[in-house]
Amino acid sequence: MAEAVEAETNWSRRLLIGGGIAVVIVVAILLASAAVPRWWAHRIGDRVDGSITQGVLVGLFFGFLFTFLALLVFIFVMRRGRTVKAIAIGLAAALVLASPNLMTLGISLGVGSGAHAGDRTLDVEAPAFRGATLAGAIVAGLLASYVWYLLASRDRARDARRRAEARLEEAAASPDEPEATPPSAA
Repeated sequence: MAEAVEAETNWSRRLLIGGGIAVVIVVAILLASAAVPRWWAHRIGDRVDGSITQGVLVGLFFGFLFTFLALLVFIFVMRRGRTVKAIAIGLAAALVLASPNLMTLGISLGVGSGAHAGDRTLDVEAPAFRGATLAGAIVAGLLASYVWYLLASRDRARDARRRAEARLEEAAASPDEPEATPPSAA
């Protein structure tokens, strides 16, 4: 007869693995904070190639598209997400969709050497890109707010219709009761 042996949790092993993962994440963030702003600025600079018109058009496109898509995913998740896992996956997808704008924001607001190098690169190779990205993001935010309003008003109208139909069905199912007449003043 075999006995079931309870396996004890090895906390020292878990702490060691968790600490190792934390160190890897911190090192990755430090490396990314130096490399990603430079890389992103050069990708945008190559696309815009010093043209103000191209900077505005590409900035509006990136700002609008990636903000609008991220907000639509966020709206969908907030309206339809039923589990924590679904919400986490949806929010992660929204962050991935917003990553071009987040990288541009990191360059604009960053204080590290990578952000400053990216800032200088965008000034020379992609003039007007950052401002146009902001304008596109604002327009996308306004449009997404309008979509949210339309969906919410549609839900309110649908709920009102259901309540009205329920009252009609209830009134049709109940027997007719004579209306009480108020006493007449003599």
